[in-house]
Amino acid sequence: MKASQKFTRISPQKARLVADMIRGKSVDEALVLLQNSGKRASCFFEKLIRSAVANAAENDNIGADVSELSVKRAYVDEGPALKRWRPRAMGRATRINKRASHMHVELEEQQE
Repeated sequence: MKASQKFTRISPQKARLVADMIRGKSVDEALVLLQNSGKRASCFFEKLIRSAVANAAENDNIGADVSELSVKRAYVDEGPALKRWRPRAMGRATRINKRASHMHVELEEQQE
């Protein structure tokens, strides 16, 4: 029960804050946290969790009972960076890295 989103144009450092927030939570609780979070990465993780729940319902034949699923792993890998140049004083230039992320979510059934 996995879902991943690659080449997302958000810094991995910013996305990891949201991943740390939802790791270990139930799916219902994670979705509520993400909907009420002001972070930009929360919409990406919300989409990922909904995709992983749909994958679980379709592929693993456990049904779409969201109340029994929890976020086992949520992690962010660094993707490629777009390298751009910004003009600075006295004819110089500095490099700007526009970073991308690879986001991954894994769900599991809760043990009770």
